[in-house]
Amino acid sequence: MPDVVGVRFKKAGKIYYFDPEDEDIKKEDFVIVETSRGVEFGEVVVGRKEVKEEELVLPLKRVIRTATVKDHQQVRENREKEDESFEICLDKISEHGLDMKLIDVEYTFDRNKIIFYFTADGRIDFRELVKDLAAVFRTRIELRQIGVRDEAKMMGGLGPCGRMLCCSIFLGDFEPVSIRMAKDQNLSLNPTKISGICSRLMCCLRFESDAYKDAREVCPRMGKEVVTPEGEGRVVKVNTLKKSIAVELFESHKVMEFPLEEVIEKIVNQKCPKKNEGFSD
Repeated sequence: MPDVVGVRFKKAGKIYYFDPEDEDIKKEDFVIVETSRGVEFGEVVVGRKEVKEEELVLPLKRVIRTATVKDHQQVRENREKEDESFEICLDKISEHGLDMKLIDVEYTFDRNKIIFYFTADGRIDFRELVKDLAAVFRTRIELRQIGVRDEAKMMGGLGPCGRMLCCSIFLGDFEPVSIRMAKDQNLSLNPTKISGICSRLMCCLRFESDAYKDAREVCPRMGKEVVTPEGEGRVVKVNTLKKSIAVELFESHKVMEFPLEEVIEKIVNQKCPKKNEGFSD
């Protein structure tokens, strides 16, 4: 199995593996690597380790060197140029009257390409815009349309919980989130309650999905008859997080809450009719 290091180019970005060769590279080092879009600057977030070839994108690109002081300076200069380029692109978009929202600008480390990220409701004919930008910057220009989740990841912000957006601080990839996950967690299906600032279902619905799934396997289902310390009854509510259930008692018709370990699911024996029983010619 080949030795690799995991490199991330953006905060909360995807991790890519590279061949460290004979370089003494450790976690939290900054490195210059060769990528499909040119030479890039990134941070080592996974130290040297062995990885199966089927988990890698081959051929494996190599680490050119550990980043120098000069490399760090170039990255800072690129960031300054990105701010300037953002304003220039905004002016050009306005000149062409394009219905698009510019989100971010990114220079590759070697400045061989500038990538402009934008959102739009539909397809945009930006060919003339690209020509204008290429004439201004004298380098390769790429305009990349992104979705609303990617916009939230790039822009950052606070979620409904009051914390920084998960996608902007640690989520490397977006995983599918379904309305079923909200139902399983007994959450309100009001879109304003379960949607993030991107207007899509909150990514955190997936975090606890497996825990709820495991808990449901040991909890009695709604409507099941159970035996409690207060007598027999029927399950009317399940609190997965507290590991408790609410039971409507048959005798008193009271609804009481019990810890899961104090409740036994009642086995209802039903006599099955014998073959042809109850039928007549």
